[in-house]
Amino acid sequence: MYPHRPNFQHTLFLLFLLISLVTVACGSPVRLPPSSGPAAQPGKHADQISHTFGIIYPMAHPFYETITQVAEASARSRQIRLIVKAPDEANIEQQIWMMETMIKQKVDGIAIDPIDPKALAPVINKAMDNGIPVICFESDSPESNRLSFIGTDNRKAGELIGTSIEKQLGGRGMVLVESGLSSMLSVQERLDGMLKYLEEHTQVQVLEVRYNEGKDSRALAALEDMIDQHPHFDAFVAMDFVSGSASVLVWKAKGLSRYAIAFGMTPEMQEAMVNGQLTTVISQNEKEWGSMIIDSLVKASAGTNLPLFMDTGVTEISDKHKILH
Repeated sequence: MYPHRPNFQHTLFLLFLLISLVTVACGSPVRLPPSSGPAAQPGKHADQISHTFGIIYPMAHPFYETITQVAEASARSRQIRLIVKAPDEANIEQQIWMMETMIKQKVDGIAIDPIDPKALAPVINKAMDNGIPVICFESDSPESNRLSFIGTDNRKAGELIGTSIEKQLGGRGMVLVESGLSSMLSVQERLDGMLKYLEEHTQVQVLEVRYNEGKDSRALAALEDMIDQHPHFDAFVAMDFVSGSASVLVWKAKGLSRYAIAFGMTPEMQEAMVNGQLTTVISQNEKEWGSMIIDSLVKASAGTNLPLFMDTGVTEISDKHKILH
């Protein structure tokens, strides 16, 4: 018997394997397969995107979800890419940083709801100087070079709140008021409009006004403290959606039956009206904002002139059976 000998093919295989290992060890490049990610899929090429637009909110809140959904639907039908940003809580520096980032990304247009009209004006102007059209919505920055403002006449909205209080209290009574961001132009105009109307046309006494600065915990604590300080109040007015949310929680917890008026319609406010925690909601017709933002940015990017103010009006909803859908 002869000893076992490896056959010729087996020897060649071992030799080839040894050479391959040596080659890799010496640093020869190893090619990877081509990418199979989204960019390589048919129908997903970047050149199919017509525009890239940015939307910047003052804070992350359910109030803005409906606006985003409508904007996304309008953008999707036009092959527009949306970049939607918002600070976790209202923060001027973060809004400025988000604007700066979008300018560096060279987006085709920006819609912003500015926390502070004066602080945001320089970066809005910077975007405009770089050829990026900017519009404001909900709250304006009138001293900037922004092209247009989408929203309501907030002084008239404040007057409408005043007339609602007048009707519900019969022209006299005591009211507690909570508002949002003290730096926000829309908030201040709305409050001024209401206070002026009540002073000139009614005998309603505003016991106290507090600001929550966009913070839920602060809104809740402020409302509870005001109620403790003024237990005989007749009505509460929430001048922003954060205050409105706080009032719903307090009315549920305390079982209050006082008048409660909120500004800004959300699903939460709709449910609160049906359940009796709110007597009236003043809507800014917010559902229109999303599509108006996209339409305006498309026109602006094409060089079309925009009106300086696009008024979406206000609607008073005081019948729970006639809530807007």
